Amino acid sequence: MDDRTLPPIAVAAPVLDGNERQYVLECLDTTWISSGGRFIPLFEQAIAGASQTRFGVATNNGTTALHLALAAMGIGAGDEVIVPTLTYIASANAVRYCGATPVFVDCEAECFNLDPAQLEAKVTPRTKAIMPVHLYGHPVDMDPVLDLARRRGLKVIVDAAEALGALYRGRPVGALGDCATFSFFGNKVITTGEGGMVVTDDEALDKRMRFLRGQGMDPGRRYWHPEIGFNYRMTNVAAAIGLGQAERLDHHLEARRRIASWYAEALAPASNFIIRPIEKPWARHAYWMYTVTLGDAVRRSRDEIMKMMAARGIETRPVFYPVHQMPPYSDAVGPFPVADRVSAKGINLPTHGLLTRSDVERVAATLIECARD
Repeated sequence: MDDRTLPPIAVAAPVLDGNERQYVLECLDTTWISSGGRFIPLFEQAIAGASQTRFGVATNNGTTALHLALAAMGIGAGDEVIVPTLTYIASANAVRYCGATPVFVDCEAECFNLDPAQLEAKVTPRTKAIMPVHLYGHPVDMDPVLDLARRRGLKVIVDAAEALGALYRGRPVGALGDCATFSFFGNKVITTGEGGMVVTDDEALDKRMRFLRGQGMDPGRRYWHPEIGFNYRMTNVAAAIGLGQAERLDHHLEARRRIASWYAEALAPASNFIIRPIEKPWARHAYWMYTVTLGDAVRRSRDEIMKMMAARGIETRPVFYPVHQMPPYSDAVGPFPVADRVSAKGINLPTHGLLTRSDVERVAATLIECARD
């Protein structure tokens, strides 16, 4: 059949098949639609529980969650934070919002996360924190990161925006480090439309983040602001959607893992020129995205293949450009050869819970055909 007669396949789509509608209608019926209401603490408790942490602080998006965590930890002008260069630019931008400097580290070649072996060389007297990013849903190898942080007195702020539900040595990625942040954008494992959260076991940090999140208002003196804060609050409507999603987190994760298994089977015949993602024995991958890289035998460029797939109704996404390639960060000290190669060769395939097995097989067959020709 001509691909042009087939329905398009989106790279991402939310699955809203739980109590989301019921909870949102309750917000409308009770008029609790802003930053007060019962769903905000319930959603915070749900994500903290899933992360095996004591506290969750909801925010209006994942970037503000990162900034809030950094600011609450006192990261500021003159400080340095070690960040992987292969990440979404929000990781680095949040450091800059604080007046601090992101110091970039290259990724390792198997899972594309920051390479722990390169961290020590990046530490200077100005280094205050490390920001591991669990890229595309696979955990960073955290033991050496945490060991370095303990030895050098550094904070660990985990950017887990893409990895809710992932496990590292049996522990949720949100339970690693001083705190972890999540994103609930419409394409994430679960969504609130726009939204984020910081989870932590540190009670003092929790209180500090709540204070800064609400414009720095004194909790005992309404409209009195002893410090400059931020308006990073989540709405009750967004939290209502999030709670409906969080109640079915295991269902959403199982769907993504099932889709990943379908891709692995369908792409196996092309393993000599399409490199599939791996899952380390100590990890559980959340499969926010099913990310493949093109082998050296593929003659076409990554972008050319993506255009060909788009012409056949299949939406894809490139692996992120490394942040050091962006104009605002062009002064980064490199080189970063692995990140440069992965970025140039990597493709994110459609990954969401509405996909059928036939959808996945169509995507895989189209990719193989485009890469082989």
